[in-house]
Amino acid sequence: MSRRQTRTELIQLLERHGVSPSKRYGQNFLADPNIVSKIVGLIDAPTGSRILEIGSGTGTLTLELVEHGYEVLAYEVDVSLRTLLAEVIGDRAVVRFEDVTKVSLAEVLSDDRWWLVANLPYNIGTPLILDSLRHVPQIVGFVVMVQREVADRLVASPNSPHYGVPSVVAALFGDAHFAFAVPPQVFVPRPNVDSAIVTIRRSNRTGPDHQRAADLAQAAFGQRRKMVRSSLRSVLPDPESLLAEAGILPTARAEELTPMDYLKLAEVAP
Repeated sequence: MSRRQTRTELIQLLERHGVSPSKRYGQNFLADPNIVSKIVGLIDAPTGSRILEIGSGTGTLTLELVEHGYEVLAYEVDVSLRTLLAEVIGDRAVVRFEDVTKVSLAEVLSDDRWWLVANLPYNIGTPLILDSLRHVPQIVGFVVMVQREVADRLVASPNSPHYGVPSVVAALFGDAHFAFAVPPQVFVPRPNVDSAIVTIRRSNRTGPDHQRAADLAQAAFGQRRKMVRSSLRSVLPDPESLLAEAGILPTARAEELTPMDYLKLAEVAP
């Protein structure tokens, strides 16, 4: 098994290839072999399964995935890392130097069951996860590193400070769990925020009503200070009657509705 990248080795690798972490791309490279190993250990998929990695960086996670027998497709927006990744990975994984936010993953990925495993760039983490949950059914599991605040939002319960659209979408389309916290000192460069690993296992029981429920949550939280009978007026023809039919108090606010409340409302909405 190849040597994992320690902090010293990672810095030397960057220097040898004349590469500096980019603020533009939100790059904070993971430099702790033990955390890399823990991330891969959270994947609940057999050897040979297909893994999608977003932001391969210096290839430390990519290499670990390959060495555990996974088939890896990685996206990296920073073309300055091309020769570095060629040294670290060679032809053992497919690395595409593209901006994944401009890629239709639903079209790119085959019908096989994929896992998204990544140290996600902070600037795209939340929208990428939510979009993948809603629109990329080929991804059946997630093991993702995000800002600690994003992790708290993904697993939050109603009436808690972090509860919002990410919490609702994660619960509607999967089962999200907080795995472990990651301190800033394990990155190069050190970020100004804490990070965390979240796992999400996709639910098999989703359909059009779940998409509608996510849209309703988006509208409700868009005016979260208002009662839902008012905040949903732009997306429902008679919100007060529909809320009552769904068994929801019209005077409630967005953060008081559970994901299942939004689903019940979607089921009665025209």
